[in-house]
Amino acid sequence: MSKNTKPRETVPVCFSASDLGHFRLLREFREALALAQAEVEVHPSFLDARRKLELGDYLGLMLFGLLNPIARTMRGLSHCSKFPKVRRDVCSNPASLGSLSEVQHLVDVGVLERLLGDLVERRFAEIEAARPAKPVDAKAKEVIDWMAHDGSCFPALERMGWALYGAGPNGSSKGVKLHLSFHVGADIPTKASVCEAAVCERSELREKLVRGSAYIADRLYGMEHAFFAELEKKGCRYCIRIKDEAVVDVIEELPLSEQDCGVGVLRQCRARLGLGKRTAQSPELRLVYVRGVDGTILLLATNLAADELSAADVALLYKRRWEIEYYFRWMKCIMGCGHWMAESRNGATIQIYLALIGSLLLQLQLGRRPSKRVWETMQWHQCGMISDEELKDALVRELASEQRRRESKTREAFWKRC
Repeated sequence: MSKNTKPRETVPVCFSASDLGHFRLLREFREALALAQAEVEVHPSFLDARRKLELGDYLGLMLFGLLNPIARTMRGLSHCSKFPKVRRDVCSNPASLGSLSEVQHLVDVGVLERLLGDLVERRFAEIEAARPAKPVDAKAKEVIDWMAHDGSCFPALERMGWALYGAGPNGSSKGVKLHLSFHVGADIPTKASVCEAAVCERSELREKLVRGSAYIADRLYGMEHAFFAELEKKGCRYCIRIKDEAVVDVIEELPLSEQDCGVGVLRQCRARLGLGKRTAQSPELRLVYVRGVDGTILLLATNLAADELSAADVALLYKRRWEIEYYFRWMKCIMGCGHWMAESRNGATIQIYLALIGSLLLQLQLGRRPSKRVWETMQWHQCGMISDEELKDALVRELASEQRRRESKTREAFWKRC
């Protein structure tokens, strides 16, 4: 080895060869589902002695379809359920096409909501256990607990009439919208709801507000002044972008520090939104004007004082909102969640929840959400093209490469300061 050549860095390996592959992930899914089922009432049909497949068999087979590179339809899942290995690791008996079609109408989504919540708690427990033993001050903990909230539309098929939302040239566009709260510190989804794309994102968040939580959101959530009052009433912290044409009633200009100016902050002030004559004004809040990368001026509103969250931290915090956009892209481009196996309202909801659950299980297994190359490597292993040990070596190399790329980026500077 040359004197100038540095040894290649590796990442700590938190898994063994026997832990890898999607079949192990499916077994973990069945175990977690059994715990969630114990607390949520299931449809009486699943208690019928004549039924040969349990709820976990059906849902496990659908999750297998999201993870598998070949079986992507109900008909394909029905066909592969006849194979001995699939019956051993995924479902106990062959599943007919009729029973797979029927089950999408029988599953209570509450079971999957409970399962998602259990996995979120497990992920938080892992992060807490890995955190250094030194005490964390209150300000740092508050910053870490922010959630980005947004919605993303998955195009629906023409025959999915329930998803009609009236856009497009003929008013006949169809889409399924996922409304998601995404914990930017832990890099995981925490709460979700699925509906047709016509439902207002702001109204959906109103129903899901958690008292004392902290939200980062884009301009669609800052269009109604009364919404800020509702956030205040719930004791929620927020960092929300405001539209450029918003009417601002300035109360007091606030000074900027060198650090604020260094990240592109141009101005901050205490203000209210609206004229207060024909329309109600918002509660008093703090506005931070930030110059974006392309020269655009971003107007960010928060209810935290400057001593709780500086203007520089407000700017960097809003930048973290893009984490949820990256997650939506991962669901669509890598997991391929936009390819519908079930087309009813409940069926589409089940599929999206299974995708969220699958991503959390992968993070619990690997320590992070897999990239495109890691995802492909695991699928090659599932197809029998590489062995367990080859899979482990390939994943260690890919994860080490990802870690080096992440460490080279400057977007983590905000969290290190906290």
